[in-house]
Amino acid sequence: MTTETAIDVFEENRPLLTGVAYRMLGRVADAEDVVQDAWLRWSRADRAEVREPRAYLVRVTTRLALDRLRQVRTRGEAYVGPWLPEPYTTDFGDSVPDTADRALLADSVSVAVLVVLESLSPLERAVFVLREAFGYPYAEIAELLERSEPAVRQLAGRARRHVEERRPRFDVDPAQRRRLTERFLAAATEGDLDGLMSLLAPDARLVGDSGGKAKAPVRVLFTADKVGRFLAAVGTKPLPDQTHRYIEVNGGVAVLVLSEGRPDTLFQLGITDGAISAVYIIRNPDKLRALANSV
Repeated sequence: MTTETAIDVFEENRPLLTGVAYRMLGRVADAEDVVQDAWLRWSRADRAEVREPRAYLVRVTTRLALDRLRQVRTRGEAYVGPWLPEPYTTDFGDSVPDTADRALLADSVSVAVLVVLESLSPLERAVFVLREAFGYPYAEIAELLERSEPAVRQLAGRARRHVEERRPRFDVDPAQRRRLTERFLAAATEGDLDGLMSLLAPDARLVGDSGGKAKAPVRVLFTADKVGRFLAAVGTKPLPDQTHRYIEVNGGVAVLVLSEGRPDTLFQLGITDGAISAVYIIRNPDKLRALANSV
């Protein structure tokens, strides 16, 4: 395999490798670092001995992501306030034409699922991502992770039960989410409490992630009344030269709020039975930096 061919093979598989790494880590920068490390391994490998480049690259990426995930947990860094995954652009375009496949990939990268995945062990998370998001057979996952197939099946079952028990059930209709997001944005920016209350489910919650680097609630807000009053209050205090745009991240529409042309806030909604049941707000500048390219 020539160097030029090796580059082509890697670039062809880069979206898959990035998808695996991001779902494993929930952090775009870490996922990109892992994929870069995978490229270095690939560029130095004896490629004449690699029978299946795609499987080789996925194996290397998964193991690197596992190592990175363990390092992050070992550091035990204190995070100020609630944690949300770093926004991940998911405009699949024509690369995933099948509706069922698109829905599966979108769900596997949703904020709700990624938050639950944080509570899995690194191995459980790896198995869940490879099996549930990308449909890898148990035997292949066992080979990738150097575990027995029965052990992998056990890990998969435990991870699946954990995720199913804990993740919120959101509607996934893109058109409905877009309509509610537009109505929500209008009510919030006008400080319209009645309008917000008409959109929020009674048990709505708001999760704000600032990492202590911007103003946001340091605890999750529960009930429509508390969420609505908070949003109505902040909506009457616009940012300098505030604008917004709709973008697709983590499998669904979101609103990126800009201040003087720079990303300041991202919010995305969870919809259940036609009402807003969750409001996710990210204000940590470190997590918004990559979205500057969306402006």
